Amino acid sequence: MFGVYVHVPFCTTRCGYCDFNTYTPGELDMAPVAYLDSLARELELASGPPADTVFIGGGTPSLLGAEGLTRILTLVRDNFGLAPGAEVTTESNPESTSPEFFAALLDAGFTRISLGMQSAAPGVLRVLDRMHTPGRAVEAAKEARAAGFEHVNLDMIYGTPTETDDDVRATLDAVLSADVDHVSAYSLIVEEGTAMARKVRRGELPAPDEDVYAHRYEMIAARLEDAGFEWYEVSNWAKPGGECRHNGIYWRDGDWWGAGPGAHSHLGDRRFHNVKHPARYAALLAAGELPVAGEETLTEVERHTERIMLGLRLREGIPLAWVAEAGHGVVEKHVAGGLLQHRGDRIALTDAGRLLADGIITDILVAEEA
Repeated sequence: MFGVYVHVPFCTTRCGYCDFNTYTPGELDMAPVAYLDSLARELELASGPPADTVFIGGGTPSLLGAEGLTRILTLVRDNFGLAPGAEVTTESNPESTSPEFFAALLDAGFTRISLGMQSAAPGVLRVLDRMHTPGRAVEAAKEARAAGFEHVNLDMIYGTPTETDDDVRATLDAVLSADVDHVSAYSLIVEEGTAMARKVRRGELPAPDEDVYAHRYEMIAARLEDAGFEWYEVSNWAKPGGECRHNGIYWRDGDWWGAGPGAHSHLGDRRFHNVKHPARYAALLAAGELPVAGEETLTEVERHTERIMLGLRLREGIPLAWVAEAGHGVVEKHVAGGLLQHRGDRIALTDAGRLLADGIITDILVAEEA
């Protein structure tokens, strides 16, 4: 499979936990139409087969409106083509959507909507500096479904400082009332350089707690799985047929072209990324150059490491044959400890192993290097 990722760098405000390559109006003097013109130049210079998946992320892609997002999809279709049955996703902020917005996207050829909910608890949203009202994400999800979207995702964040178990329960209640077929739930990461990291360092917010993360993950997993969702990646649950095919390309060592400021691409053993600042991005394209800031040729060892790191997070696991002989002892240790299981010629995480996935993966990779 081949995917196209398009990065939209605009946000109305900056959330306190976010370290993505995004810019508020006060930080960036670039109109959306100028960004779209630059993106058009990049996609004209790009190359690849027809796209099996397209994912427009950010930032806040919905700030471009249905017209801007439709133009992006047209550019991808004109320069790459779309494979039959292609999955086409856009991320959206609930506050910048409407029934008319979703209807226009469906008409344009979008097949999947991903909404940033994060939490249904007003206090948690305030700590995260999220601007949407607590009930708006559910309303937006229902509007997308009413417009005809079969596939709708809600993103949750858990482990926010000050969050309680009741906050998580309320968020899960809201998620399950929204009639979506996909839920992503990520533990909060306090990234260096963010406003939240500064508050934690000053003692204004408590630092994240690993035991709390584990407890909240178990709460989320149990509730979603009782409601008919199946986990297919450690942080992602879907109803049958609702899995995100685009993210599957990342997890299964597929190829994709990343367009837009700061976007990363992966083609075979070649990886490259664009310059981050939109002004520099636009200037290079205006000069007829691809806006590449750096690239590398991945060694087979590096690709092997990434296959283990990403593949073992999937419910399907990985072939045992991928693990070097030196790592088999560690695999069997974790099988005996109930964290890994054999499934034919594959190994996969158990439910208990999902809580310790990163440590298990590290153990295997360290043993292989010994």
